[in-house]
Amino acid sequence: MSFSASIILPVINETFSLKQTIEIIAAENPGDIEEYLVVVCGKTTDKSRETIKELQAQYGSKITLLEQKLKFLGGAVRDAFDICKGTHVIMMASDLETDPHLVKEFIRLEKENPEMIVTATRWKTKGGFQGYNPIKLALNKVFQLSFSILYWSRLSDMTYGYRIFPSKLVKSIVWEELRHPFLFETVIKPLKLGVKVIEIPTKWEARKEGESQNTFFRNFEYFRIGIKGIFYTRKKILKK
Repeated sequence: MSFSASIILPVINETFSLKQTIEIIAAENPGDIEEYLVVVCGKTTDKSRETIKELQAQYGSKITLLEQKLKFLGGAVRDAFDICKGTHVIMMASDLETDPHLVKEFIRLEKENPEMIVTATRWKTKGGFQGYNPIKLALNKVFQLSFSILYWSRLSDMTYGYRIFPSKLVKSIVWEELRHPFLFETVIKPLKLGVKVIEIPTKWEARKEGESQNTFFRNFEYFRIGIKGIFYTRKKILKK
């Protein structure tokens, strides 16, 4: 089976960063990208929609515009999971907080390990943070260490939503979260199913455009799905 990737890009207020993300991926991965699933909602700005129209004119049918039905970030990605056409799907941001140059390495590793997940980590050597809130950074480290132990995993960054999955995997799982904790859910449920996950380092930089939709206190919601997921069985995770 030949490889093809669907790139999921939720958009609220991104313009030049969205355009740069797609341009970099397209230039560095010719022939490997099936589609760019650009997901919009009622909050998506007019300027962002204008940018999407420009991209549609430039890339044609490669750009699929999806008006999300489910709410929030998790809902946007879940809607995109349902319709992705590629053999594999990449979950990332459109604000350059996820380095688009890394897609090339994601694809290389996934071609070698097509049944696995490849995920980015900010915590390993050659990774790092720039412009991250110091208090949030310390709490993030404690969280990562705690849940890697609880899930018997060596993963160092379980909440960073920059990953490539086999499409058949994400389509087979019952997803629950709608907000940002969905990013955590996308690794803990595959771990419970015994799916192997490869980490590669990346440097995180604060977005240069727009505002985050994730508030500080909302980060504590990650604990709920993390604890809940420990007790899940295959029957509970997989669709019937």
